[in-house]
Amino acid sequence: MPDASHHVHLVSDATGETLTSVIRACLVQFEGVPVVQHRWWLVRTRGQVDRMSEGIRRHPGLVMFTVVDPEIRQILEERCRELGVPTVSLLDPVMDALSRMFDFKAHRQPGLQHTLDEGYFDRIDAMQFTLALDDGQCLDRLSEADVVLVGVSRTSKTPTCMFLANKGVRAANVPLVPGMDPPKELLAVKGPLVVGLTRDPRSLSDIRRNRLRLMNEGRDTTYAELEAVEREVADARRLYTRMGWMVIDVTRRSIEEVAATIVQRLHPERVVDL
Repeated sequence: MPDASHHVHLVSDATGETLTSVIRACLVQFEGVPVVQHRWWLVRTRGQVDRMSEGIRRHPGLVMFTVVDPEIRQILEERCRELGVPTVSLLDPVMDALSRMFDFKAHRQPGLQHTLDEGYFDRIDAMQFTLALDDGQCLDRLSEADVVLVGVSRTSKTPTCMFLANKGVRAANVPLVPGMDPPKELLAVKGPLVVGLTRDPRSLSDIRRNRLRLMNEGRDTTYAELEAVEREVADARRLYTRMGWMVIDVTRRSIEEVAATIVQRLHPERVVDL
């Protein structure tokens, strides 16, 4: 590891999802700064803290943690004080504020957000549904979806559906194929929210060209030609307008941002953790 690198230790008594999201959101604001992340997940015993402490001793740096068990947390903080490294508890400000508002003491039990509750099984069901209806499969079941994504090739339909499914949203997607009419089942669907995805033609052409290169596809094809892509995108936009579907341009949006926009329209009154 380069000596100029800054070391950050992420310590969690669960899967580390919260820490991973926060550090990613923060580090993008420090572009060019070399950072080595050390991830210590499922830290729930004194022995695990001791092993983690040895890693911090070898590579001193900021310790960010989400540890709710008071005993394990105390040991962790003592070890960090002995090593002279700074610590940040991500959950403290929120937990303290909620405790004051609720006038209720937190349980301080690790891993509660990952219990096998009804929401967990809803997510499993949504994932199975989305896999079954990926890429225009099982069109007769479109009415069972919460949302149907429509778009030409390489507009992030499948990854967006998978992300939504992981949050419990039953998502299907239907591709628009040049020279073919949209499926009649899609045009007739009434219940689900239908979202048309679009992308800047030049950007889409570049993505398709890279796709062909990765697939070692050398035969003549209009798949990535800019003029052909422009026609596809224009035809898709006309279809969206004619059908009155919601439209999202994914050119400069991440999958997470697209999913958040969809959920906000799908359930404006419902809070969904994205």
